[in-house]
Amino acid sequence: MKQKLTEQLQTRFGFFLFAVVLFWLKTYFAYHTAFSLGVDGWFQQLILFINPIATTLLILGISLFVKNPKKGFRSLIALYMLNSVLLFANIVYYREFTDFLTIKTIFGSANATKNLGSGVIAMMQPIDLFYWIDAFVLVYVYKKFVSKNRDERIFKKRWAFATIAASIALFAANLGLAEISRPQLLTRTFDRNYIVKYLGINVYTLYDGIKTAQANQVRASADSSDMASVLDYMSTHYAEPNETYFGQAEGKNVVYIHLESMQQFLIDLSLTDETGTTAEVTPFLNSLYHSSDSYSYSNIFHQTGQGKTSDAELMLDNSLFGLPQGSAFTQIGADNTFQSAPAILSESFGYTSAVFHGNVGSFWDRDNVYKSFDYDYFFDADSSYTLTDENSVEYGLKDKLFFQESAQYLEQLPQPFYAKFITVSNHFPFPEDEMNNTFALDTGDETVDGYFNTVHYADEALAEFFQYMKDAGLYDNTIFVLYGDHFGISSSRNETLAPLIGANADLWSAYDDAMMQRVPFIIHNPGSGTGQISDVYGGQIDILPTVMHLLGVDTSTYVQLGQDLLSAQNEGIVVFRNGSIVTSEYTILGNTVYHTQTGTLAYQTEEVIQKVAEIRAQAELQLAISDQIINGDLLRFYTPDGFMPVDKSLHNYVDSPVELEEDIAELGDLNTSLYYTNNGVSSVPLYQTDAPEFPANKAAAEGTVTEEQPASEETQAEGQTETVE
Repeated sequence: MKQKLTEQLQTRFGFFLFAVVLFWLKTYFAYHTAFSLGVDGWFQQLILFINPIATTLLILGISLFVKNPKKGFRSLIALYMLNSVLLFANIVYYREFTDFLTIKTIFGSANATKNLGSGVIAMMQPIDLFYWIDAFVLVYVYKKFVSKNRDERIFKKRWAFATIAASIALFAANLGLAEISRPQLLTRTFDRNYIVKYLGINVYTLYDGIKTAQANQVRASADSSDMASVLDYMSTHYAEPNETYFGQAEGKNVVYIHLESMQQFLIDLSLTDETGTTAEVTPFLNSLYHSSDSYSYSNIFHQTGQGKTSDAELMLDNSLFGLPQGSAFTQIGADNTFQSAPAILSESFGYTSAVFHGNVGSFWDRDNVYKSFDYDYFFDADSSYTLTDENSVEYGLKDKLFFQESAQYLEQLPQPFYAKFITVSNHFPFPEDEMNNTFALDTGDETVDGYFNTVHYADEALAEFFQYMKDAGLYDNTIFVLYGDHFGISSSRNETLAPLIGANADLWSAYDDAMMQRVPFIIHNPGSGTGQISDVYGGQIDILPTVMHLLGVDTSTYVQLGQDLLSAQNEGIVVFRNGSIVTSEYTILGNTVYHTQTGTLAYQTEEVIQKVAEIRAQAELQLAISDQIINGDLLRFYTPDGFMPVDKSLHNYVDSPVELEEDIAELGDLNTSLYYTNNGVSSVPLYQTDAPEFPANKAAAEGTVTEEQPASEETQAEGQTETVE
């Protein structure tokens, strides 16, 4: 047996297969020991197990084309070592930055020196020896058993081509399995972790290289003259602020609350649950919507494309659209120049900025993109929250626990602050959570049932957070901006959903699909007393200039493609990323035009055709200008007076809690945080939550309450039933 194995190793193909198996097993070992890929279930484990095979066959298979046997063996070893270096570099980089190497990091001398140079030795760990044992084994086997007795026959090219063909076929199968588990994996690019988890590090590196080359080509062809058309557009598109509201919230803290998958039809909707009880689905959100301190909108549409949540964030912080395909965040967002809200407010009014998100920072490449936006801190699951099976759902920390755990960081932020909270509980597929099943429906469609239950839970979490803000003394000096990021229930669920919202599934049309893209948008400004419910038509692109004007920021010199929703000059044209358009008069879906107010088809009279053509031209120009700015990175050529371009190198979110602690220590008596102004008394104990997973509540339920861990009040949390007047 030993003799036969030795003879096989001495052949080109036998040694090749030996190397393939070694590298395959090493990669799979690294997946589990070096990376946090979030593998869930046997199917993803299967994909993870097989994904190194195809590219290993392909890369090492190149050596089979070398005619000279001696050079062929050595070229295989060289390719093996190069691939090992790439894997190991990613292991070390991930250990420090919880992310994978990009082509720009590898070839960008400044970044590479900074990130992987002198500190690489310090990042080494004893386990790193295991990542090189296979390489030593390969060299040892070659020296001991192969080099002097190798097979000197020339390897036939047809077998080399067959090996490459086999690797391509295996990759196609791997990609097919990946698409089953994660559709649109390569077109939407949620997270670098996802590509590695499903397709492997080699594919990720190639994919990143292609995307980088494409972006660089467009970027390289752009120059300062391209800004002329952008500035011309802005000179005619800018909407002057309404003097009545301009500066109304000047100096206040800003809290953005990202309402995951919430749609406008939820507002004031009451349903009867499986117990026969009829109740509002979102009672607290409804109270905000109708508050005299709220500017609420009934016709605001999400305008996200394939980038979904990341597109919404791009619009909220920059008033720029996402890309026609894929996510601007993951494709070019980390490298582009932006004039984002955090940077504007920091330079104009001394705001501190932070994002709170109960998921990993690499999702949508946030941990890199936020640096370009000039966020001071990013509190995520990697540095600030501990996720367990009990306290989290698929996309991160449950909302009630997320808000409660965020309070410890929020109270430390110097005021005024600009803070964004990204919730995740109400995320597709809206899984059943027995611990928080407070709005149980029985429609026969688990997704629809789950949606209303998780929406109701998210509403309860909001109520608790607002009550904390009041109890902590932050509420009155804060303006709250609540927005739905995109739709939650797709049109495939219409048969079940339609009757619940007073519609007829049999009469459902493309017009109804368009109207379902409306999302909640509320600006709650405590003490204003001038609130209103507006039927103005707008989109997420319009939110930034609206909020900036309320804060007293002159946006006339900034490139923001939206228009102030409170301005009399707002044109009310909403364009979707797919080219569909909605105005108060017409809904334009391809070549079909509806009357927006009635949903009936518009007759194609000469007047209608002319109006629609004018609207379409305006909408298409807005998208084109945005794409021009993003793809060409044009803002690097334009700096408004008084604005300092963002220095991304100043930000590092590896451990934001520690960074915040160090920063406020340097402030001394200049510290304006809630914690400091309260003389070091924390407001966190004021936070009341009925979350059953919360340690104090869990201990109370088990009868193990201690003095060190007081239980939440037994009575119903005030925030759950509170309304905002």
